[in-house]
Amino acid sequence: MTYDEFLATRLAALLRYATVLTCDPHLAQDIVQNVLLRAQSRWRRITALDQPEAYVKRMVLNEFLSWRRRLANRWVSLPPPEALPTTDPTGAVVERRTLVGLIATLPPRQRAVIVLRFYEDLTDPEIAVLLDCRISTVRSHSSRAIATLRAALADGTAAADDVLLPEPIGGRIHA
Repeated sequence: MTYDEFLATRLAALLRYATVLTCDPHLAQDIVQNVLLRAQSRWRRITALDQPEAYVKRMVLNEFLSWRRRLANRWVSLPPPEALPTTDPTGAVVERRTLVGLIATLPPRQRAVIVLRFYEDLTDPEIAVLLDCRISTVRSHSSRAIATLRAALADGTAAADDVLLPEPIGGRIHA
């Protein structure tokens, strides 16, 4: 079977398959197009297989899964506008100043770890290299700093009781 014959007989089925996977006919067309471009350059090897259609379908599935992984790393779903809290923007400034003030009271190494992790979004190994210490030391400083900040916020020594620390990214902090 030639590539053109395969397209003539199986293109509609591949598009239906991709549409079922993606729930989006436009995205399905993009995925099938990418797969068919790659399949065309490898067509001799694909036709040498027992079931070339199954192989191309697997290529479609793999392309879809790759697309989902890329999408998951790039997009964040937001709640509808009516579900967003309506807060006074000056409150956020007060909360930020409170948190910055609390961070300023931390020992220098703990403060550096918190700033590098939450403001620069660095990983523990990257922070360890910058601070010339072990990864376990970075985690220890981070844990102690977060505990200190949470305690200060919880017992009311902070100016605003509702200040929250940013959530850790990738589960790096276990406090």
